[in-house]
Amino acid sequence: MVFSKVVFSDFIPFPTKLMHTTQTISQENQNQNQNQIKTKMEVKRRTVRSLVAKLGSVSDQTRAEALAELRLISKHDAEIRPVISDAGAIPYLAEILYSTSYPAQENAAATLLNLSITSRDALMSTRGLLDAISHALRHHSSSTSPDAVQSCAATLHSLLIVDSYRPIIGSKRDIIHSLVEIVRSRNSPPRSIKDALKALFGISLYPLNRHQVIELGAVQPLFSLIVNEGRVGIVEDASAVVAQIAGCEESVDEFKRVSGVGVLVDLLDMGTGSSDRVRENAVSALLNLVRFGGERAGKDVREMGLKVMDGIADLAENGSAKGKTKAVALLKVLLEGNSLVSDSRVDSRFDYLLNQSCSF
Repeated sequence: MVFSKVVFSDFIPFPTKLMHTTQTISQENQNQNQNQIKTKMEVKRRTVRSLVAKLGSVSDQTRAEALAELRLISKHDAEIRPVISDAGAIPYLAEILYSTSYPAQENAAATLLNLSITSRDALMSTRGLLDAISHALRHHSSSTSPDAVQSCAATLHSLLIVDSYRPIIGSKRDIIHSLVEIVRSRNSPPRSIKDALKALFGISLYPLNRHQVIELGAVQPLFSLIVNEGRVGIVEDASAVVAQIAGCEESVDEFKRVSGVGVLVDLLDMGTGSSDRVRENAVSALLNLVRFGGERAGKDVREMGLKVMDGIADLAENGSAKGKTKAVALLKVLLEGNSLVSDSRVDSRFDYLLNQSCSF
């Protein structure tokens, strides 16, 4: 049998050509995809520019339709939010918050909330935006719709995620006052109260804002919610704000006026059935009172806190990592150097917890 001689070099060009062809097709597909993306974005830009231009129309119907469409697309398309901001929509949206039309207010406020997810810098750099939000919040019980109030408060909460914006927003006393009044009012819808509490919490994360929140009357309505509100979520949010504003010297006297230490201690009683989050907030508030109020606050905390040591110990054992740490810290405040507690009681019940490291 005769075998033909195989020359392997004869086969080299074929795969090389195939590879080159495949690479060419792949590059063409990639270019085509990029062109499609560019075309798609250009269509979005043209659409947005047209809608924003209509916000300046003399026709109420044209403005209303454009506003409703901007709200819709900003909700469902994350890519288009920066496009809307860049097209100059924010000043129009801010101006519309002064409108007496509920639908217009609601669409403008909701669009601002959607934009705050990705375009916080654009919002904060828009002159008059915070004043417009303040106006909407200030008229929460009269000319501003509840939905617009909620979106405006939620927009503030979104902006307050950025540390550098907290002192700026906190310097707007009228905003803080309006948020406090929303929390205070018996006619405020639960959703409005929750959004206002979240905004107050964000403001209070900046230490120098806390005395402003207290000065503008937040303490009494916050504790009123904690004591009287049956909805767990609102109690959790209210106690979170209380935990923050306890972190300043001004809190001591204001908390005394509403028997604040007693209320916080009651939240730690096992019999009240408070959620873990509420109990952790109560512990944080008591620790902040001791830290910033000195012996004036420390004496009350130590005397009243002894009644709920079991509840604090339970949190130290079963709470979140942060809750455990703070509960142990509060146990140390209550037990170390407290003449009302016998050494045998400390050794037998809490010694193993006190030996844990803690910081607050």
